[in-house]
Amino acid sequence: MYFNPNNSEEFIWVSERDGYNHLYLHSANDGSMLKQLTSGEWVVTDFLGFYEDRKVYFRGTMENPLEQNIYSVDLKTFEIIRISPDHGTHNALVSSSGKFILDYYSSIDISREYKLLNHKGDVVRVLQENRDPLEDYHLGEMSIFTIKSDNESDLYCRMIKPIDFNASKKYPVFIYVYGGPHAQLISDSWLGGARLFLYYMAQKGFLVFTLDNHGTANRGRDFEQAIFRNLGTIEVRDQMIGVEYLKSLPFVDPDRIGVDGWSYGGFMTISMMLKNPGVFKVGVAGGPVIDWKYYEIMYGERYMDTPHDNPEGYKNSSLLNYVDDLQGKLMIIHGTNDPTVVWQNSLQFLKQAIKANKQMDYFVYPGHGHNVRGVDRSHLYEKISSYFIDNL
Repeated sequence: MYFNPNNSEEFIWVSERDGYNHLYLHSANDGSMLKQLTSGEWVVTDFLGFYEDRKVYFRGTMENPLEQNIYSVDLKTFEIIRISPDHGTHNALVSSSGKFILDYYSSIDISREYKLLNHKGDVVRVLQENRDPLEDYHLGEMSIFTIKSDNESDLYCRMIKPIDFNASKKYPVFIYVYGGPHAQLISDSWLGGARLFLYYMAQKGFLVFTLDNHGTANRGRDFEQAIFRNLGTIEVRDQMIGVEYLKSLPFVDPDRIGVDGWSYGGFMTISMMLKNPGVFKVGVAGGPVIDWKYYEIMYGERYMDTPHDNPEGYKNSSLLNYVDDLQGKLMIIHGTNDPTVVWQNSLQFLKQAIKANKQMDYFVYPGHGHNVRGVDRSHLYEKISSYFIDNL
């Protein structure tokens, strides 16, 4: 809820009531809705404030789910104007008068650029021009595309080809996965949203692939809530559609596919391996949720309800129930002081694997929390990359 400082009789309510996150103008007197300000199969991602002349600025995905642009809506005429002139992922600071906007953004073409715009989106001045910090590096070619899910939804994918790619060769595949709520790994931003480690793996000769499955952000209520009460089900199906696509490519070696992820991505990595035995030759799971009953209530019960109300969902999502299906090389990594995915998660999985006489690898980072930070992070990257190089 955002109250209009220029008009005490109205406020803006941000709601998903029509299936997508939009702005609604309401009366402050009786709460009634006066006007839906934005609509369509896209989402408002940020409310940037009220300004003079009864104008509101916001950030949203009107063009496509990969972009986030800056817009204004006039509370008199209800006209929506796109302010940011360039494609990409934008953020903004708006002057107190609303007449000037500091637009800072990146895209697949731009590493970072700052522009001063007027309220119409005209460029007043370029404050910091783009400079490619990687121009001296040899990177693999990156592409973004879509494939269809079982229900015909678009699933956005990112592929980074090995350097000096040769279509007549067969390449091993390194799948990087997260897959959980509030995250979008693929975007019209610098490097396509990928971190440099993924380009490093492409330099090492891997075809690097990522897919944003159902449950991930900025796609609307139905797409995001499809995973409710059944974590690790539809997300895994979507990821396997991506795997089938990869197997259809003549330059992919279907016998050398691996998967890597951390946190929810660790949960997804192990879920994909256990629920599709024999498909993945290698997996690395960092800080993985193993059983959602061990996870923090604030997050777990938001998406799974309580174990009492949803026993079947908790049973189906617990990876302890699939250990007998483990095939391939799996390494789990955990920080010993992890307060988010407590150490008990992966220790329970390790205990169950030993009981089932299943071999796996296990590595801990003493004193680290939910991720490995500081100087030790280079050790983590070497650990992960070496595991795939040696086994895939």
